[in-house]
Amino acid sequence: MKISVTSYSFQQYLNSGKIDHLGMIDKAHEIGIEGIEFTPLPGETFDERSALAKKLCERAEAVGMPIVSYTVNADLYKGSDEANAVEVARLKEQLDIAAILGAPTMRHDVCWSVPKTGAVRSFDAMLPTLAKSAREITEYAATLGIRTCSENHGLVAQDSDRMERLFNAVGHENYGLLVDIGNFVCVDEDNVTAVSRVAPYAIHVHAKDFYLSREKKEGWGVSRGCNYWQGAAVGDGDVDVKKCIEVLKKAGYDGYVSIEYEGKDDCIDGIRRGYEYLKSII
Repeated sequence: MKISVTSYSFQQYLNSGKIDHLGMIDKAHEIGIEGIEFTPLPGETFDERSALAKKLCERAEAVGMPIVSYTVNADLYKGSDEANAVEVARLKEQLDIAAILGAPTMRHDVCWSVPKTGAVRSFDAMLPTLAKSAREITEYAATLGIRTCSENHGLVAQDSDRMERLFNAVGHENYGLLVDIGNFVCVDEDNVTAVSRVAPYAIHVHAKDFYLSREKKEGWGVSRGCNYWQGAAVGDGDVDVKKCIEVLKKAGYDGYVSIEYEGKDDCIDGIRRGYEYLKSII
């Protein structure tokens, strides 16, 4: 396993103007991290995003830090075939950006909500449509030499059993899962048990940690089952990150593990602490 970091971890500094996308590469390299992944690149047009992607690829190559993945938002259940087709086309364009970055994988979301009316009001009823779109996206990705994956994210498609069913429904060798060690707390699953279920399908991993509470905490996130969480540096929180890494190793995963920091402390300090902890256990 090697340690990488998501650009999302630098969002605190990006929002305040302390760092830009090129600076993220330099800072990650300075810390000693071995790879970086990017969330959707800014820009009003494809040309603007592709120009930034080229600059990032050049900077990463200059410091010897591979861009290991591109992470983009998506909603594969838009309510109509026409709207779904538009979303699939948008994801294909994002794959073109991933190709410019030189990223070997691209992660996309699945969906964000279950319809509140009508006959289709469950994940299982939505699953054929979700799988069809994910399959079309990964078929295009394969022509670019990129693998696609979906993450346990967004509450609807976040439980480990749902992610396993999605993986099987897509049924394409180019498609896998991004296993986020921490995100299972948002649907009240035991992290180690959940990771053990989906580890065989992992083609990319996020290391994320949370402080957890069964009592209400102001300003904390709330899980589907009304438990509470707040972001922590990897190794500082209540998630058994060490055991999750052990489970992934046992399943044969040997790729990158990306730090995803979303805590309240200084993000550079949070990233650095997470890196030192991961290095000590990997």
